[in-house]
Amino acid sequence: MVNNKIQAAEENLIRVYNRFPVVLDHGEGMYLYDTDGKEYLDFAAGFAVTGLGYDNKELNETLKAQIDKLYHTSNLYYHESCGEAAKELNRVSGMDRVFFTNSGGEAIEGALKSARRYAYTKGTGRYEFIAMENSFHGRTFGAVSVTGHDSYREPFEPLVPGVKFAKFNDLDSVKTLVSDKTCAIILEPLQGEGGINLATQEFMEGIRKICDENGILMICDEVQCGMGRTGSMFAWQGFGTRPDILTMAKAIGNGIPVGAFAMTEEVAKYSLQPGDHGATYGGNPLACTAVRKVIEIFERDNIVGHVNEVAPYLTKKLDELVDESDCVVRRKGKGLMQGIEITKPIAEVNRRCVEGGLLVIQAEGNVIRFVPPLIVEEKHIDEMIEKLKQALAE
Repeated sequence: MVNNKIQAAEENLIRVYNRFPVVLDHGEGMYLYDTDGKEYLDFAAGFAVTGLGYDNKELNETLKAQIDKLYHTSNLYYHESCGEAAKELNRVSGMDRVFFTNSGGEAIEGALKSARRYAYTKGTGRYEFIAMENSFHGRTFGAVSVTGHDSYREPFEPLVPGVKFAKFNDLDSVKTLVSDKTCAIILEPLQGEGGINLATQEFMEGIRKICDENGILMICDEVQCGMGRTGSMFAWQGFGTRPDILTMAKAIGNGIPVGAFAMTEEVAKYSLQPGDHGATYGGNPLACTAVRKVIEIFERDNIVGHVNEVAPYLTKKLDELVDESDCVVRRKGKGLMQGIEITKPIAEVNRRCVEGGLLVIQAEGNVIRFVPPLIVEEKHIDEMIEKLKQALAE
């Protein structure tokens, strides 16, 4: 039966993923189970999506009730949860206005359009973006255009013009690219796909200062590092550097496809106007219900506080692994978004992890990425370390 399901997928799907020969069936808490009943400890969380883990009964029941009531309308009308979800997301993200999308890639597209529309409305003639090397912002044309990896960009060139790339955590390299044509600087406070690279306090403050002094918008991409993962609800809050535009997705819906870009009142006043942007499914009743309930659970159960309690233990265990293992070079990251650089073939280690019942993710620079559900406990970290050691030793 499992082979039939894999065969059906291989014969009918466009092959853009190198999938493992595993057919997942259900999940509970920190664990996923395949159709054969095998258990997998999940330190990938569907690419940092399932912050509350799997089979959260309260979220499930809320979504089921909404499905029975209404799960799609158009944005020509209001529905019960859209305004409430927007209000709550603005409150926890520190922004003023939000637009709901279906994904992180769409959130980036909206952010880029908003920045250019702002410049157009203001009559500044600005249109260029400064992005970062080793960044990853998504797979759509605009998102790929500001992604700092040649392998993602080259097959699809020419891309959106007017993008320059600076070195991450190098303010001088940013300053040399700033001109009277720069409309926005886009960066991830903690790069995920690029290798788990954390921005320095100096860099974040420096970018904010450059933007303020030159009339440039600061865009923070928190699609992966946002929603509690770094120890604050959004990573920028840990630096105290409020962006003009913020993108988010993944954990804000705990697996329901939803993203968003948000902005300050100032940007909203001069950027997107009626008819400038849209999304047929963006902000539908089901997605907004998910966002509203996820935020409620996060705050009631103090998920961010839990991250700050358990993350030091994950850091400690990974640091010990660096000291103990010759093939583990270093650890990097923040909160529950961590990575270790290894010298062994990472694809082979990843395969062994899956065989041993552990799910992790690869990142640039031969880095193993750890982005577990935020409900992770010390016992799960201990179990992960043991499984990882076995995979590294084989």
